[in-house]
Formats: sequence, C-alpha cells, structure tokens
Amino acid sequence: MCMVEGLFINIVAIIGVILVSMTLHEVMHGYIAYWLGDDTAKLQGRLTFNPLKHIDPFLTILLPVMLAIVGAPIFGGAKPVPFNPARVRHDEWGAALVAVAGPLTNLVIAFVVFGIATMMGYNFTGVLFAGSVGNVWELVLAYGVIVNLGFFVFNMIPLPPLDGSRVLYAFAPEPVRRFMEIAEQYGLIIVFAIVLLASSVIGTFMFRSIDWFLQLFNAIFIT
Repeated sequence: MCMVEGLFINIVAIIGVILVSMTLHEVMHGYIAYWLGDDTAKLQGRLTFNPLKHIDPFLTILLPVMLAIVGAPIFGGAKPVPFNPARVRHDEWGAALVAVAGPLTNLVIAFVVFGIATMMGYNFTGVLFAGSVGNVWELVLAYGVIVNLGFFVFNMIPLPPLDGSRVLYAFAPEPVRRFMEIAEQYGLIIVFAIVLLASSVIGTFMFRSIDWFLQLFNAIFIT
C-alpha cells in the first residue's frame, strides 16, 4: 500500500468513526434532556441520527483529522444540541446529567469496540495512534477506541463550553457559576485558545488518560 493510499484510508476511517461517534454523542444529550422534560432538541430536529444535523466543519472534521495526521491525541466536538436547563427536572443535577450523557456514550462505545477487537484477536494496549496498526478492519476498530476515548477525555475537561463544565457547575459556588455562564458565551473562542495555547499540556494529559483507559480495558478483557 502506497503512502497516499494509506493516508486516504486513514482519513476515511477517521471521518467515518467521528461521524458515528459524535452523532451518538449529541443524540444522547438530546434524548436525556427529553427524558428529563425538555423537548427543545426534539422541536429543533436534533433527535436524529443524521450526522449532517450535528456536524461542525472545524470541530467535527478538520480538527480531529489534522490531529490524527500529526500523531496527536484525537479530540473534537460538534454543534451543541440545544437544551433549556430551566426545563429539565432536578435543576443543575439534571443539566449535569444531560451534559455527561454525551461523553459517557463515547466511553461506552470505546469499551464495546475494544471488547469486539479483543474477540477478533487485536490488541490495542499502548496504541495511541491508530495509523500504526495493520489491516483496514483493525484500523477502524483502533480508531473506534482511540477517537471515542479522546472525545470522552477532552469533553470532560471542566472548562466552558465543554461538557465537563456543566458537571462542575452543579457543584460550584455561585461566583464560579456566574463566571462560567459568561465564559460559555465565548465557547468556540475558548476551544480555539485551548488548542492553540495549551496544546502541549492538553496533549500530554490526553495521551496519559487514553493510555490509562487502554490499560484498564486490557485488564478487563485480556488479563
């Protein structure tokens, strides 16, 4: 397989995995909000498995593909599913549950795909870049694990507008909540700042976190 063909297959595999993973991530936000009493996402047509409804060109496609090509941990996002925190049951705790539903979906996907890969005889222990694996199916499974772990870890960082910030909001004192509400208005700018200004710190944190989960999955399925 030539280099160009290999790169093309990698990009197609990444995009395919990302579209499935982020669609499920966003749909779960909407379904949990609906279950808790807020039908905002349903009314705006976001309770759909059509990935075109959820794609953000930069966060969903360009950023993760660029990170994969350079061998960095893969993370990204999508167009946030709208929900009204005032309409969900259990106040801040309900809003936190809506927020955490997306990343937890990615964690479950990574766990299930790792289990499937193990049954097929593949071992991703210590593999942090799927481009280092062999055949196409192994590549897709590896991205299924690594991309979803990356989305889980990144989105659980407790900074607005990431999902982890909504979980922190449930515990935070009032002054911190007010600051987070202001910061959330500049969500995309904050994501850009994280990527540009703290890339090495975020990269190290994500490498170690993803590797920790790989070791955990390995202990569950293999040893």
